[in-house]
Amino acid sequence: MALEKTIYIGPFIHCETLTELDIAVHGMIGVGEDGKIAFVVRDVEGGQLSAPDGWETAKIVQTPDHGFFFPGFIDTHIHASQYPNAGVFGKSTLLDWLNTYTFPLESSFSDLEKAARIYNRVVARTLSHGTTTACYYATVHVPATNLLADVCQSKGQRAFVGRVCMDRLSPDYYRDESVESAITATRQCIDHIKKIDPKFDLVTPIITPRFAPSCTDETLKALGDLHHETGIPCQTHVSENKAECQLVKEMFPQSQSYTHVYDEAGLLTQKTILAHAVHLTKDERALIKQRKAKVSHCPASNTALTSGTAKVRTMLDEGLTVGLGTDVSGGYTSSLLAEAREAIFVSRHVAMTDGDDAKLSVEEALYLATRGGAKVVGLENRIGGFEVGKDWDAQMVTLGGVGDTVGLNQEAGLVEIFGGETWDDKVAKWVYTGDDRNTTAVWVKGKLVHQRPGFKP
Repeated sequence: MALEKTIYIGPFIHCETLTELDIAVHGMIGVGEDGKIAFVVRDVEGGQLSAPDGWETAKIVQTPDHGFFFPGFIDTHIHASQYPNAGVFGKSTLLDWLNTYTFPLESSFSDLEKAARIYNRVVARTLSHGTTTACYYATVHVPATNLLADVCQSKGQRAFVGRVCMDRLSPDYYRDESVESAITATRQCIDHIKKIDPKFDLVTPIITPRFAPSCTDETLKALGDLHHETGIPCQTHVSENKAECQLVKEMFPQSQSYTHVYDEAGLLTQKTILAHAVHLTKDERALIKQRKAKVSHCPASNTALTSGTAKVRTMLDEGLTVGLGTDVSGGYTSSLLAEAREAIFVSRHVAMTDGDDAKLSVEEALYLATRGGAKVVGLENRIGGFEVGKDWDAQMVTLGGVGDTVGLNQEAGLVEIFGGETWDDKVAKWVYTGDDRNTTAVWVKGKLVHQRPGFKP
């Protein structure tokens, strides 16, 4: 269905900087037929907004009471295939968890019917949480990975979709047979996405070595060569768990560090996303900054698997680019809003030993979930905020007003607005107690891709 000119009227909020929210109480944003923001009108005196010339017949979408527009969330690290295991991690730590939970589930994606059921569910669920962009890990299976790309395309979610590569340190029943087979299969997935989305307007392939221990030196080098040949981005894991770091040291004795393993393979570039990064040394952080690689902070998974508390404040202060990722499995949520509050709480645990400067604020967590994530995926010029020329990747958030009622409105969610709150208070309540019931509608490139019952576009 073709898009039509649309004017979005109501409060809009986005991150001006890492520490500042821009809150326009009486706002109006025009989105053209190309799905891009054509104009932004802010805080007109008295709240009287009128359409500019040429927009008199545009469609109008207005927020309800206690509603506002916010940029879509950008999930920079999520294992789509592991979605059924969200909240299932027992007493495991990383390496044991892989063998106990992950590999058995992922290997089952040779069954396309099962893959379709799970992939349709995870894309629908993340959209319902306001996630307009997601960096997905799939499995080793080419047909199922291509299916995930198709699902993202059909549901309208902006996505990076990667076939997982691994030719060791996994069960014999679930690994690449050789370096050649890993590269051939990866190219097949890249070619499929080129076929369904030639310009990568919505779906982009991403080269995905699972993590260094699961790939031989030859496979890492071949993937690095492919990364440089094609210019296609790369995603992997780094320094998630102390036992994993020790394993890398034993498996790659010639490398100075875990991060250097990727650098030596040609996989550490400005288009590289490194997930977790819990136990990086100062030298590793300096190398990541030098190569302009990016970090995906996954606090819920890091906590659930007792991997550690990533020093996000240190990374930011040293100039690293950081976004948020749900990871999903090994954690408990597919909601980036929940991940934002987890990032705040984890930073407070760090502050208990490192001092108050380690704390992340509400504003900073939301920045990581939007503008920070946009920089991580290399789309900061297209998404992450409300500026003219950017795509309309947005969510309408509605908070529950208490009013004079006594009973509970079960559909309104846990956020309760009593009437005396400032906008900063409202945003804080949303971050700390909000969920998908507050996500009334979601748009990607101007297209409505999710709506709550009762919403009338």
